[in-house]
Amino acid sequence: MSLRTPMLRTACARRAGQSVNLRTQVVRRRFASGGPEVNPPPPPRSSSVPYLLAGVGAAALGAAYLFYGTDGSPRDTAKELASDARGVAAAAEGKLGLRHSQKDYQKVYDRIAETLEKEGYDDGSLAPVLIRLAWHSSGTYNKEDNTGGSNYATMRFKPESEHGANNGLNIARDHMQKIKDEFPWISYGDLWTLGGVAAVQESGGPTIPWRPGRIDGFEHHVTPDGRLPDAAQAQDHLRFIFYRMGFNDQEIVALSGAHAMGRCHTDRSGFEGPWTFSPVTFSNQYFTLLEDEPWQWRKWKGPAQYEDKKTKTLMMLPTDMALVKDKSFKKYVDVYARDEDAFFKDFSKAFAKLLELGVPTSQFAGEPWSMGSN
Repeated sequence: MSLRTPMLRTACARRAGQSVNLRTQVVRRRFASGGPEVNPPPPPRSSSVPYLLAGVGAAALGAAYLFYGTDGSPRDTAKELASDARGVAAAAEGKLGLRHSQKDYQKVYDRIAETLEKEGYDDGSLAPVLIRLAWHSSGTYNKEDNTGGSNYATMRFKPESEHGANNGLNIARDHMQKIKDEFPWISYGDLWTLGGVAAVQESGGPTIPWRPGRIDGFEHHVTPDGRLPDAAQAQDHLRFIFYRMGFNDQEIVALSGAHAMGRCHTDRSGFEGPWTFSPVTFSNQYFTLLEDEPWQWRKWKGPAQYEDKKTKTLMMLPTDMALVKDKSFKKYVDVYARDEDAFFKDFSKAFAKLLELGVPTSQFAGEPWSMGSN
């Protein structure tokens, strides 16, 4: 049953002046189980496949050695060679049909969906923090030098795991490690992004196309601090961050709609409070509140943030308000506030694009899947 029921819709649409219980109904599974039956790939025609993969890996090592030379320590060189070999092996597995089937990944999806509800944590669901993990592990991409993104799952390592923008994501990583222990064959990059897909879909959001192919990297792949959005900034900063990844203004606004989920914490970002009255339901309420509610600066000792004038229970960040102050951004806010279907469609495309940043297309076995949909 979807969380987006008529009863919940009525609660979500209440004016800010009315009494609203922020502890909304816990997220329920929408897509889990009952995924499409997919026949496993045919077995290799001969026993020479392992030797072929070994040969491909060796070729990758040789090519990488010629490219990187002997600069740096032997340990760093070995790790770089190993990374290239993993990438080539992943591409070969996809081409030869040796990768796990959609059925296998569906089992991982189902397990994630089963564990989203968590009594006592925020509003009763881990979905918001899993979306944030998928977002932050992918949003480090730089199109200029092709570094960052979801391919290496570098948030496993310091100092990236301790970057200010990633405060609190240890909760999500620790939770997903339990899933990893059950399915050790899945890469961290695939696991974290699949977790984001499950979190969106199981919270009432759109279907997100997804496919496996990410590989696990090493410490030297860690990205520098400052690649993720700073919520205290305005529209110029948003464009700087998102244009670097290859997004346009429409995609910036669509991705910002993920703020319909979750809340800020003083012990993480310094900010405090939820964006919407239903922080465990994926909807277009973020945009309707941005446009319809009067906002004012909050008077408190924390960083500058907005609060709704009527209940003073909701908050917006400076980057959120930039979406209605900037003419180019606001035209998309107007569309998404009126038309949730349009928002869902554009968010699905933009989020799927985000989750694949930094992953060579050769590592994907084929077209994206619709995980868990009937």
